[in-house]
Amino acid sequence: MKILMTGGGTGGHFYPIIAVAQELNETSKENRLLKPELFYMSTDPYNETLLYENNITFVKVSAGKIRRQKSISNFILNFFDLFNTFFGVLGAIWKMFLIYPDVVFGKGGYASFPALFAARILMIPVVIHESDSKPGKVNKWAGKFARRVAVSYPEAVSFFKTEKTAYTGNPIRKETLDPLSTDSFEFFGFDPSIPTILIIGGSTGSRFINEAIMDVLAELVKKYQIIHQTGNNNFSVIQETANVVLNGNPLKNRYKPYAYLNVVTLRRASGIASIVISRAGSTIFEIASWGKPAIIVPIPEPTSHDQRSNAYAYARTGSAVVIEEKNMAPGVLISEIERILSNPAEKEKMINSAKSFSRKDSAEIIAKELIAIGLEHEK
Repeated sequence: MKILMTGGGTGGHFYPIIAVAQELNETSKENRLLKPELFYMSTDPYNETLLYENNITFVKVSAGKIRRQKSISNFILNFFDLFNTFFGVLGAIWKMFLIYPDVVFGKGGYASFPALFAARILMIPVVIHESDSKPGKVNKWAGKFARRVAVSYPEAVSFFKTEKTAYTGNPIRKETLDPLSTDSFEFFGFDPSIPTILIIGGSTGSRFINEAIMDVLAELVKKYQIIHQTGNNNFSVIQETANVVLNGNPLKNRYKPYAYLNVVTLRRASGIASIVISRAGSTIFEIASWGKPAIIVPIPEPTSHDQRSNAYAYARTGSAVVIEEKNMAPGVLISEIERILSNPAEKEKMINSAKSFSRKDSAEIIAKELIAIGLEHEK
């Protein structure tokens, strides 16, 4: 059986694909099926190590991105990207014909368009997954001919045909599902009696959140311990700024910045976190699986068409509060942290709501459906 997966070149698309691939390999083994041949078609491999570890062959195609903000430079870039997409589609049709997978799994994003278009031309069954509460353009289009549609938010069901759409939640890699608290306070050099704040600005960090934290850092370390994922590009600046802000402060060791939290460090950080501050991407689903209260700071429109709606969709479950960038004054952030952590009943309510929202079997559900369709197509 051959299964081809495709998605935009971001962590929000890539890591759920890896989660599904893990389940495909495991489910095939458990059911004594032949190990599936897995392919990932996109503009770049994103993480070659994870592709190799999960026996996934990378297939490169070109694709153009449509920029929503109106400007002369974006008009020119969009014009040239139309040609990138055209040649990407031609390449995808040829490469997919050579592979001829039994089923194609699409996560959306501009980089998935060539593969999904090729699958439609070659009449290969398609399953898509939508991570956002409001679908992007590619998944809206692909949903019209996809055999099955899986969604992460209940609100997204209304955008697709009900009879072929299922609310599955978002696939999460197994190694990041379960927080690790044993010896984790010692790992960070923290005091178990002091609340810990975990700050994650997405896989590449968030400059806005980083700067907001620097504005209140001296105040935060008075009462809290902080683990801060800054993003690789922001790390040196934030580390230098923190050294200046906390210079001579006897509590400076309560702040631990990281360029990137690897799997083990992330599990340890989530294991001791009292609250999480995050953007509104796929990290929301990890926070829910950890059962942690959250403050969500969405990327504003028009930069992101989905984060604001994601943030409020998650907040409506009672698992989080939303602070929009325009409202994120230093006093607002500190008061929200204190309000949640100083109110045991409110904190417990948010924990229970997060656990109720979490769907830890999402990758398994999708993998089983892909195998079922793949086996049917093999016949």
